[in-house]
This record gives sequence, structure tokens and C-alpha cells, in this order.
Amino acid sequence: MRHDKNSLKPVIASGAKQSLMPRLRLLRRRAPRNDIHCAADSRLGGFTFVELLATIVLISIVMPVVMRTIGLCTQVAGQSRRQVEAVCLAKTKLTELTAGQDWENGSNRGDFGTDWPGYEWTMTLANWAEDASVRQLDLTVSWRSVGRQRKVTLSTLVYPQEQ
Repeated sequence: MRHDKNSLKPVIASGAKQSLMPRLRLLRRRAPRNDIHCAADSRLGGFTFVELLATIVLISIVMPVVMRTIGLCTQVAGQSRRQVEAVCLAKTKLTELTAGQDWENGSNRGDFGTDWPGYEWTMTLANWAEDASVRQLDLTVSWRSVGRQRKVTLSTLVYPQEQ
């Protein structure tokens, strides 16, 4: 096949014209089929009803497990936060008792007032096993969480004042 310099149309040799015509007819016959395939290809790009239904079933199976896990994580985080608060309150109260010498003649129990409702503290004093002149001061902070009584105990050694 040659091209005419003045035109973009190909110049067909005399014998080639007849061999090219059946091909053009075949291409014309295939054109409607290609249009059908194009429509089918565009339809294949979406999801079928069965695929959507399977996805919904899978989500309905997985979602309760995920929600239960999130609920447990939230509950454990809340318990951890309350335990950290109890340790901080115990440390503060223990420091207050030892710095002011209130452990010798002060109260053995109490609460933390309206700032920290639900937390209570208890102090116990005992002789230290190693040395009778040294005393062990235990401060226990207790609270209720998830229907159970929880507690944290901090201990320190103190020397009684000489009289």
C-alpha cells in the first residue's frame, strides 16, 4: 500500500482492492458485537447483588466482635486510669502523713473529700521485722470498680520521735 503525497488517503493497487474489501466487511460485521462487548465490559465494573449481600453478611458477623473488643478496651483503660489515680492519691497522702508526723497520733482512715469521691484510705503501722526502733507504715487506698473492691498499698519506713 502506498500513500499519495497530496492526500492522506492510501492509494490501493489494482489487485489489492479486492483482497481488502472482504476484510472491511468483516470489520463492519464485528462492530456491533464490539459495541455489545463494550456495554458488557462497563457492566462488569460494578458489584453484583450477591457480592453486596455477601459483604453485608460479613460485616454483620465481624461488627459485634469489633464492638465488644472496643468496649473491653475502653473498660480496661478506665480501670487503669482509676488505678493510676489511686497510686497518686496514696503517694500524696503518705507524704502528707510522714512529713507532718501525723502517722504517730493521727487518724487511721479517711477519704479524699469531694475532689476524689469513691476513694478511701486506711493506714496501718507495725514494727519492722529487722529493727524494733523502725516502724513500717502501710497506706492502702481502696475504691470500687466494675462491682469489685480494688486497692493499692504503698509502704514506707518511719522512725518514731524520741520523747
